[in-house]
Amino acid sequence: MKKALYFFLLILVIPKIVVLTSGCAQIIAPTGGPRDTLPPKLVSANPKMSATNFTGNRITLYFDEYVHIEDLQQNLLVSPTPKNNPYIDYKLRSVTIRLRDTLEPNTTYTINLGNSIRDINENNAIKDFRYVFSTGATIDSLNFSGKVQVAETGKVDSTLIVMLYKNLDDSAVSKQKPKYIARLDGEGNFAFQNLAPGEYKVYALKDGDGSRTYNSKIEMFAFADSSVKVNNNTSAVTLYAYAEEKEKPKISVSAEKKLRYTTKITTQKHDVLTDLAIEFNKPLKILDKQKIVLTDTLNNIIKDVLITTDSTNKNILIKTKWVQDASYKLVISKDFATDSTGLSLAKSDTIRFKTKGETDYAIIKLKFLNFNKTKNPVLQFVQNNEVIYSYPLTSDTWNAPLFNPGEYELRILYDDNKNGKWDMGNFAKKIQPEKVYSISQKLSLRENFEKDVDKIELPK
Repeated sequence: MKKALYFFLLILVIPKIVVLTSGCAQIIAPTGGPRDTLPPKLVSANPKMSATNFTGNRITLYFDEYVHIEDLQQNLLVSPTPKNNPYIDYKLRSVTIRLRDTLEPNTTYTINLGNSIRDINENNAIKDFRYVFSTGATIDSLNFSGKVQVAETGKVDSTLIVMLYKNLDDSAVSKQKPKYIARLDGEGNFAFQNLAPGEYKVYALKDGDGSRTYNSKIEMFAFADSSVKVNNNTSAVTLYAYAEEKEKPKISVSAEKKLRYTTKITTQKHDVLTDLAIEFNKPLKILDKQKIVLTDTLNNIIKDVLITTDSTNKNILIKTKWVQDASYKLVISKDFATDSTGLSLAKSDTIRFKTKGETDYAIIKLKFLNFNKTKNPVLQFVQNNEVIYSYPLTSDTWNAPLFNPGEYELRILYDDNKNGKWDMGNFAKKIQPEKVYSISQKLSLRENFEKDVDKIELPK
């Protein structure tokens, strides 16, 4: 009887154990654990880091996990600049550097691998990894830092490099590679480390061809007014980069066998603040301005009209004192112009359009802090990195009763020669470019809306 009772209880209990065990297995299923976010760590180096009296040509770095190298050419900087970059390879937990140049005596070398050393599993990079050694008895320890801005925009171009020369002759930057090179960070800052004391020339360059020399006037370039004496009290410098010549745009010539034009006023009202622009598909060779006539809707000819062409001869600009919310007609004779092959318009044409009225514009009132009239400040309104409007400032307040709606970035130009526009520098004549500063505030303007922006802080 007891055996029968025990067997009965066992039958009832076993299914519950199975159910509980199965349920527990589903709830506490194993996971992969937290993601590895730590970069590799240097365990040792042969020769050791900051080795002195270095005489070899091989360096081996050992890390605490498997590593690989990525984007080496974009990261590698060796100072002083070698004729041939070292050969660098990796295997398992080690990175090997083989030097290919004869080393200078009593010189501190830095091999900066940037962010190229990464772990295998998660691709975590060691930030700004540097290996330092000296062929002499000591490691040079002086530093020199600064900032580079683009003079025309007041912004940063982190693709520029900064170069130090021991040769103080101005021609050196065009004829030979620099002694030391540094890259910019995202804010335009640069820093040289482990420098020997002495006098240096400093430049910045957008090195388009990889030559590490200033050999084209369309390259972005910057220079300091004087040489820099590197010692324990060296001050930071700011360099202002500019291109001495603008890259010439390629003028495309249409293969069409007829002359035609386009204008924006076919889809919207004409802006009374700007000239009327007519763009042709081919450069014009002969232009008879008498055969372009601007009238009102009653066919009264408007006489105070100036007609010009731009440098490409593909755009005609029509300038007059436009009346707000008015209707106009532009009559173009078919033989008013011909291109270089003798083509003219297929037929005469009349363009009817209307100008914007007061409610199509915004009203702006601005006030400036740190205003200094002696610096000849010019207020610039920018869209898509292009200066759309430019106004010299004569007081700490500025307003416009009519202004085109849109999103604008603001800049301030300090106009040294008072010509109302930004002027580039000239290295040969030791003329620095005029400086432009980007203002942090942005303007968002709507039609028929008054914008009162107070306290725009100007650079001191």
